[in-house]
Amino acid sequence: MSFGFLGIQFGFALQGGNMSRIFQTLGASPEELPGLWIAAPLTGLLVQPVIGYWSDRTWSARWGRRRPYFMIGAILSSAALFIMPHSSALWMAAGLLWVLDASINISMEPFRALVADKLPEDQRNFGFVLQTLIIGIGTWVASNLPWMVTQLGAKNEAPAGEIPDSVFYSFAIGAAVFLITIAITVWTTDEDPPDDMEAFQREREASAGFMAGIQEIFKSIVGMPKVMAQLGLVQFFSWFAFFTMWSFATPALTEHVFASPNPLPGSEGFEAANAAYNEAANSVSSAMGVYGLSSMAFALLLAFYTNRFTINRRLVHGVSLLLGGIGFAWMLQLNPDSAGTLKWCFALVGISWGSILSMPYAMLSSSVPSDKMGIYMGIFNMFIVIPQIIAAVGGINFLNGFFFGGEPAYAMLIAGLSCGLAALSLVIVDRSVH
Repeated sequence: MSFGFLGIQFGFALQGGNMSRIFQTLGASPEELPGLWIAAPLTGLLVQPVIGYWSDRTWSARWGRRRPYFMIGAILSSAALFIMPHSSALWMAAGLLWVLDASINISMEPFRALVADKLPEDQRNFGFVLQTLIIGIGTWVASNLPWMVTQLGAKNEAPAGEIPDSVFYSFAIGAAVFLITIAITVWTTDEDPPDDMEAFQREREASAGFMAGIQEIFKSIVGMPKVMAQLGLVQFFSWFAFFTMWSFATPALTEHVFASPNPLPGSEGFEAANAAYNEAANSVSSAMGVYGLSSMAFALLLAFYTNRFTINRRLVHGVSLLLGGIGFAWMLQLNPDSAGTLKWCFALVGISWGSILSMPYAMLSSSVPSDKMGIYMGIFNMFIVIPQIIAAVGGINFLNGFFFGGEPAYAMLIAGLSCGLAALSLVIVDRSVH
């Protein structure tokens, strides 16, 4: 049921680990990166509630409710992944990021709802944790793809303004994995029809039309469960932190940890500096993959435990977020002599990532009506994308410039502080949610 998440995470991990590298290769400065990344959260804000609303009102005897969206999103995402490294200009890469992220969101949002559709309350912790385990595997493998294909002989350097072959091959592999894994879930997973088909058909006919859909989404936002609103602040700080990591990790860590910043084309010693930068970018991507590996290990432990015992979700989530904050802050203490420690920083980040992908959804699912699971999961994801939009339109640059003089490395400290604020925000979440 969750196997397709492996492919979805290949898409997200390749995007998270390589888009800043692609943007910089095509001429973007570090200060421009958050703005170029705005496609990712903005498409999520627009797409996820709509897809959730539609999937709640979809039923096909052959394809079910959520699976049509899995497949449509997979086809579009795979095409965007394959084309992305062929970008010849900054505007082309930025445009393809819009297409890629919108397509990934079409597939991803119904996967969250499918777990809640299929599993009883006492199995949902286990279901969301298992999704996180699969996501962790995908993150680790996909983040290491540029390094892996380089070891197999792909070129990791390219002339100024050109994307290396290692990135080409990585995105092509990711496109294939995305499509194949989603197809396996679609072909092997059955969905249960609505309990009352006549009532389902009447509701679908009554809510047909564009304006009816907009009104229903707005009504659901206004009437969201109390727990969803409380978790919104936790999600805000959590995803501000991770968006900061995705957009700034490559320029911040190649410069601060490896002393190999992206060189200006035509500068003295460009070829040697460019080779060093690409090697450092591969190292950063591989280290980032460790957060997928540690989130996988964390999810595996939780899966074994939650399959037999109950857990305090608030406590687990709070401790996990604090560990992630420590991991981000630790990066600021590293230098070229201690670069090997970077993977342990990301290991701590991975614990928070594993919790972010499971605990909030498990806390929320018990508070949401089953017939509106799709739309509410889509609305809940608005709390994911709004902080990313704020970060992209200047939030990161403002905080970094105001407090730290704009040094890229301090973006990682901002991410760490944001994780800490997310943990503190759990005090406002209803204590009955545990």
